Amino acid sequence: MELIKKYFPQLSEEQLRQLDELDYLYREWNEKINVISRKDIDSLYLHHVLHSMAIGLMVSFRPGTRILDLGTGGGFPGIPLAILFPECQFKLIDGTGKKIRVAQEVATAIGLKNCRLVQLRGEDEKEKFDFVVSRAVMPLPDLVKIVRKNISRVQKNAYPNGIFCLKGGDVQAETAPFRHIVETRHLSEWFQEEWFREKHCIYLPL
Repeated sequence: MELIKKYFPQLSEEQLRQLDELDYLYREWNEKINVISRKDIDSLYLHHVLHSMAIGLMVSFRPGTRILDLGTGGGFPGIPLAILFPECQFKLIDGTGKKIRVAQEVATAIGLKNCRLVQLRGEDEKEKFDFVVSRAVMPLPDLVKIVRKNISRVQKNAYPNGIFCLKGGDVQAETAPFRHIVETRHLSEWFQEEWFREKHCIYLPL
C-alpha cells in the first residue's frame, strides 16, 4: 500500500480502503481458486495493482467514460482502475468462469459499484465502449481484430477512443503494423522500481 500512496497521493480515504482490502481478499480467494501464482501473491501491489493503475498515469478518463477490460483474469487491470476512476463505468469479461467469480467476489466485498463482471469471450461481446484495456492478454494485432467492433464513435476524452494495454518485453513487433499512430510509454518513466524497467503501456486509437 505504501507504493500506491507514493505514486497516487491524491486518493481518497474510500479509495485507499478499497485498495487496502485487496491484499486480504486475494489471499483468501487464491487459497480456493488460483488466479495469481503462489510466488506472486506477496507482490500483489507491485506486480498487479500498481501495474494496472499505470494506465491511469497515461490517461485520466473523464466521468462517464465506458471501459471494457478484456481477459480480466482475476480482475486486472479492471478492478484497480475502477477504484481509481469511480465516476467511470467498467465491464470486466473473461472466458474462464472461476476467474470471473473471484473478481466478482472481490469487487462485491470492497463495495465497488461501477463495474460489471461477466463470463464472456471477447469475440462474443456486443456492447460499445470508449476504451478497451488489457494486460498482456494476446498480441496487439489479434486484440485489435476482436475489439474494433466494440469501440464507440462518440468521443468524450482527450485521447481518441481506442485501446490501452500493458505489455512486457520487446513490443516492437506487435506495434509495427500501427507504427504511425501507436503511442508506447515505458512504465519506468513513472515508477522507480526495477520490476517496471521492461514494462510498457501502449495506446492505439481505433
